[in-house]
Amino acid sequence: MSVADDFSLTRAGSLARLNTLRVAARAEWLAEARDAADVPRVLARPELRDLPCLALGGGSNVLFVHDVTGLVLRLANRGITILEDSPEAALVRVAAGENWDQFVRWSLEAGFQGLENLILIPGSVGAAPIQNIGAYGVEARDFIAGVEAWDREAETCVRFDNAACEFGYRDSIFKHRPNRYIVTDVDFLLPRRRALRLDYVGVRQELEAMGVRQPSAADVARAVETLRRRKLPNPAQIGNAGSFFKNPVVSQTELAALRDRCPEMPAHAYGDDQFKLSAAWLIDACGLKGVREGAAGISERHALVLVNHGGATGEELWALATRVRETVAERFGVMLEPEPVVI
Repeated sequence: MSVADDFSLTRAGSLARLNTLRVAARAEWLAEARDAADVPRVLARPELRDLPCLALGGGSNVLFVHDVTGLVLRLANRGITILEDSPEAALVRVAAGENWDQFVRWSLEAGFQGLENLILIPGSVGAAPIQNIGAYGVEARDFIAGVEAWDREAETCVRFDNAACEFGYRDSIFKHRPNRYIVTDVDFLLPRRRALRLDYVGVRQELEAMGVRQPSAADVARAVETLRRRKLPNPAQIGNAGSFFKNPVVSQTELAALRDRCPEMPAHAYGDDQFKLSAAWLIDACGLKGVREGAAGISERHALVLVNHGGATGEELWALATRVRETVAERFGVMLEPEPVVI
């Protein structure tokens, strides 16, 4: 039913078209807010006030195992505003409902550098700080100056600077308190000149294949886009949420023990005395790449991607993901963590 001109509210709303895994779940209540000011108005409604609330952006980083009890609030606000500008950098405020990939392309066209490695990541801008999205050696936290969110407990708008966001690997304070904070806007500090990140596997090779010797940020974006299209299945063609598992982070001692058993195991330095393993390599080494159980499967193109071949339920997808985790843990002693939010 329509509640007002600027937001909508539906009982028993379908989520099938609102998640890229194409799970046919339903929400007890489904609301869409087209302005940040709508968020408290929706939450103040008597029938919703005391319900759990799940904020939903592009639905590209979530697995609905069951129907959702309570409210699913979809942020659909739009807007990109330059708050401060200088020859070196600009402070840019972006509405949570903006498409992430389109924002990255806007930044490149506007002459900024830094986000090129994060091109073609599906989802909304509001999900970027929650998940601290990252790809090809770059993370969103490298550019986030602040986050505005609605605090359900205090019933007020709050602002977090970068440190207060408590960013970690695919992690943040918002991910740990999903029922409290609803991200409405994100501020980015975008430089006009920044050293290009070319050291991640495949980037330099792709640039060489393109015949580019002195790459620009736009060249890096084209290389990353080509790599992603080659490796990852398109959610528009087959249901998936991109990389389903995080790359495990281990200590140097743990890595040494693992390499005693598997000398060929790849790893990359990640902070002090920490190394990031390849979850895709671990899954592939267990012979699970391309495996299929009914309509649920692991992509033949990339071992990190859980796919819905058509009609798989959330329970079936999660059962396969659990099998993958248990198999990797049994063989290597490493427990994979899901990257999407599992509801």
